[in-house]
Amino acid sequence: MSDSDTSIQKQKKATFGVVFLTIFMDMVGFSVIFPLFPSMLDHYLIREAALGGGLVTAFVDLVKDYGYDGIKAEGFRLETVIFGGALGSVYAILQFVFAPIWGRFSDRVGRRPVLLLTLGGTCLGYALWIFAGSFWILVLSRTIGGIASGNLSVATAAIADVTSRKDRSKGMAVVGIAFGLGFVLGPALGGFASSWDWSGDSSSSLALTPFSLAALISFCLALVNWAWLAMRFRETLPAEKRGRGNEQPRPAIFQIKKVANSAVRKTCLSYLCYMVSFSGMEFTLTFLAVERYAYEPKDITSMFLLIGFTLIFAQGFIVRRFVGKIGEKNMALQGILLGFVAFLLLALPSSETRFFFALFLMSCGVAFISPTLTALTSLHSSEQDQGFNLGIFRSSGSIARACGPILAGLAYYLSGSTFAYTAGAFLLLIPFLILLGVPKPAKEEFEDEG
Repeated sequence: MSDSDTSIQKQKKATFGVVFLTIFMDMVGFSVIFPLFPSMLDHYLIREAALGGGLVTAFVDLVKDYGYDGIKAEGFRLETVIFGGALGSVYAILQFVFAPIWGRFSDRVGRRPVLLLTLGGTCLGYALWIFAGSFWILVLSRTIGGIASGNLSVATAAIADVTSRKDRSKGMAVVGIAFGLGFVLGPALGGFASSWDWSGDSSSSLALTPFSLAALISFCLALVNWAWLAMRFRETLPAEKRGRGNEQPRPAIFQIKKVANSAVRKTCLSYLCYMVSFSGMEFTLTFLAVERYAYEPKDITSMFLLIGFTLIFAQGFIVRRFVGKIGEKNMALQGILLGFVAFLLLALPSSETRFFFALFLMSCGVAFISPTLTALTSLHSSEQDQGFNLGIFRSSGSIARACGPILAGLAYYLSGSTFAYTAGAFLLLIPFLILLGVPKPAKEEFEDEG
């Protein structure tokens, strides 16, 4: 191997490492709060009761105005589902808005400066959360974190920059593993850290809370990520390959018609529809476990560990080994069918054994879908449009994650878990039908680049 080849391989490994950690931290930021939602509502209600009211108190009063008393069996507050859905959606809505902005900006100025800027924002968001004595500071921290997490499109584009079209699916599987690990550690951190109460002066806006340890650990991880990026990441998009980026970036829902390739439009629409269903079911799992099995945060941690490790195994072993034989499109279709079966199993009350089996199927489904749809989007894109198209793709997922929890929360609140999960299952038929119309990438293109 020549010195040039060795240098390219080193750059590729460094890029994979930094991108892996960046996507991992974005998923930690999104999921670390999941196990905390039930206790978070109670914490801020108690604090605001001592101060004579506040935003959370007004929310609960609004629910009561519609005739609901706020408590269900075994102390489970059903309005927590709506509370969590709204708070979780803030993060995802901002990710949706900023993914194409960061993606197009990185097409113009390069990946490195955009990643440095956004990871700095991630650190700031976590730093604020450490001292979120007041609920509005928590909302501010999630707002900053959501804006910064739009860098998913930039990180994914960096992987595309350093992989050939032939190996694109394998590269995107690394992205999938980062998602899986973040999904493991995020809820695990939240569940573990909830056992340490650092509460300070409850009357101060800037104060430690029972959730400060989770925020502190996340902040330290984000700081390591930023430092590693600053020291190890080299620019992956040469100046001669950068687009002009003159047009004003707008959210994906307004820009999807600008995507020239119809296959890319279909993969984005498939991902959007799939993620509406999956993110809604993923989000309500915490409340389903509390309602049916009276789970505590440590039990919820075990549940997310199963999901996360299944994602890692399925993406790291099955997808990487068999996607070349099965094909991206066929593997994605299989993932949707697995999700359909899993949601139907979750819809009906059952033993914990069947509950965990359904979680296993659901995790395998998303493991098959996420990297393969990402790869299809990338493979049908030109080098000049990688950042833009992947920004549309990730932004489509972000708006789905914004809508999914709210829609699933409302369905859960109004009609119960059985209806919510059954509706989620049949919603998966839409992306299945859309994906049938996506052509396979031309193999001759791979051979030319191989």
